[in-house]
Amino acid sequence: MDFKEHIINSLTEATGIETAEVAKLVETPPEMKLGDLAFPCFVLAKTLRKAPAAIAKDLESKFTGDEYIGRVEAVGGYLNFFYNREKFAGSVLEGIREAGESWGSSTEGEGKTVIVEFSSPNIAKPFHIGHLFSTAVGNSLEKIWRHLGYNTVKINHLGDWGTQFGKLISAYKRWGDPAVIEKDPINELLKIYVRFHEEEEKDPSLDDEAREYFKMLEENEPETTKLWQYFRDISLKEFERVYNMLNISFDSYAGESFYSDKMQEVVDILDEKGLLVESEGARVVDLSDKGMPPCIIIKSDGATIYATRDIAAALYRKRTYDFYKNIYVVGTPQALHFKQIFAVIEKAGFDWAKDCEHVGFGLVKFPDKKLSTRHGDVVFLEDVLNEAIAKTREVIEENSPEMENKDEVAKKIGIGAILYTFLKNNREKDIVFSWDSMLDFEGESAPYCQYGYARGRSILRRAGEPELKEIDFKKLTGDEEYALIRQLDSFGAAVKSAAERNEPFHINRYVTNLVKLFNKFYNSQPILRSDVDEETRNARLALVKASVSVIKTALALLGIETVEKM
Repeated sequence: MDFKEHIINSLTEATGIETAEVAKLVETPPEMKLGDLAFPCFVLAKTLRKAPAAIAKDLESKFTGDEYIGRVEAVGGYLNFFYNREKFAGSVLEGIREAGESWGSSTEGEGKTVIVEFSSPNIAKPFHIGHLFSTAVGNSLEKIWRHLGYNTVKINHLGDWGTQFGKLISAYKRWGDPAVIEKDPINELLKIYVRFHEEEEKDPSLDDEAREYFKMLEENEPETTKLWQYFRDISLKEFERVYNMLNISFDSYAGESFYSDKMQEVVDILDEKGLLVESEGARVVDLSDKGMPPCIIIKSDGATIYATRDIAAALYRKRTYDFYKNIYVVGTPQALHFKQIFAVIEKAGFDWAKDCEHVGFGLVKFPDKKLSTRHGDVVFLEDVLNEAIAKTREVIEENSPEMENKDEVAKKIGIGAILYTFLKNNREKDIVFSWDSMLDFEGESAPYCQYGYARGRSILRRAGEPELKEIDFKKLTGDEEYALIRQLDSFGAAVKSAAERNEPFHINRYVTNLVKLFNKFYNSQPILRSDVDEETRNARLALVKASVSVIKTALALLGIETVEKM
C-alpha cells in the first residue's frame, strides 16, 4: 500500500486539481510532529476566493473515516496528514518481509541498459589510492541502477594505449630485467618508467625514441606488440588481486587499445560531415559555437588522441549495447574533455549524445603526500586495504579476543570503512585521508553501520530466529518505532535520488540515519526482557528483522559487506 499515493489521489478527488499537480505540491514536513504529508492550500486561494487557512479548514472534514489516515489537521494554510500508524507499520514491515533484498527496487529500468565505465587504471602503473574513488563510486552506481531494474554493463576502460607505452618499451629495452620484473611487476615497471623520465630531462631525444616505439606499436610491429601484451597481462593479474579484495568484477576490460582499429571510422564520419578543419597542422572539430576550445581528433604528427578513442568507444557501445545511459566515472579535471567529445558526437548527428554522462569526482589528499606516478611518489591501494584490515584486526583483538573468524571480519570491516569514506559525501568533494575517522565505531562510519546490523542480528539469534507471521502492529505506534518505520519506507526514494543524481552518498546518508534510528529504538524499547509481553516482543522483533534486512541491502549498494558478529 502506497500511503502517499493514496493521499494524493484523495486530494485530487477533493480539490479537482490534476493528480500530477497535486504530486508536485505535497510536501514532507520537516518534523514528524507536523505530520507525514502536508498539502499547501495557497494554490486554491485565487480559484476559491478564500484565505488558504479557511480552505484548509474546509478540506479537513473531507478526510474523516479514511482507514489509512490517522488524522488531518488544518494549520495555517496547510493541510497536514498523519498516517494511520498501525496500518502504515503493517504495510511497510509486510512489504519488507515479502521483498527481502529487493526492498526499494523497482521495474522502471526494465528493458533498458545502463553502461558504467569505472576504475580504468593504467597498465604497468600502480593501482593507487586515487583510483579507489572511481572504483568505489562506479561500483556503487552500477548496483544502484541495477536495483532499479536496469540491465547494467560494467566496463573497465583500461589505460593500455598511448605514447607512455613507447616510453615504457624504451625503458624496458634499456634497463628492464625480466627476472626482477616477474617477482614484483608493477613496482619494477614503475621504477624503470620513473627512471625514463629522469633520463629524459637530461636527454630530450629520448622522447623522440619513445614516440617512434609507439608508432611501431600502432603499426603492430611484432616485438613491440609482444612487449605491450606482456605489460598488459602482468598488470591485469596484479589488478585482479585488488578487485578480488574489493569483491568487484567487470563485464568488459575493453581499454583504449581495443579501439585502435576503430578510429579511422571516426575520422571518416567527421570528414564526411564536414566537421574536420586544419589547425596548426592538426585536424580538429571547431566547438566555438558551444563556448569550448576545438576538439583535436588527429595531432600534427598524424597520431590519434584520447578524444578519437573515446568517440570510437561511444559508437561501439551504442551499437553493441544500445544503451539508455552511458556513464563515465572519471575525475572532475576531465570535465572539459567529456563535454568536447559529447559535443562532437552531437555535431556528427547522433542524438544519443545526450545519453552520455560524465560523473566526476574529487581528489584524495594526504596531509604530507602528493600522488604522482611520474615521480614515483605514490600510495598503493593494496597497501592501504591491507593496512585497514590490519588496523581493524588490532581493534578486534583488543575488544573481542574471543571472536571467531577474526580475519574475515577484519577484512569486511576494514575494506568497508574505506569504501564508506569514499562514498559519504558529494563525490566532487575532495577526501582528506584519515584512519581515525574511517575506523570510528561511534561516528558516521562503516563500522558504526556494520555494528548496528550485527547488534540486530544478535537480538534475533538470541530470540531463536523467529518466523513472526502473526504481528500486532498496534504495538509499533510509538514515536521511536514509527520514526524507524518511516525511514524503512523511504529506502526506495533514496535509491531513486542516488540514481537520478549519480550520487551514492544518498544511500550512505540513508543507511547511517537508519542505523541511528535503529539504535535509538532498541536502546529505548526493551525487546527480550522478561517483563515484555509476547505480542509486544514479537512486534519489536519484526521491526528488528526488517531493519537489519534493509541495513544489509543498503550497505550492499555501497559495496560494503555486513558481519554477523562484532
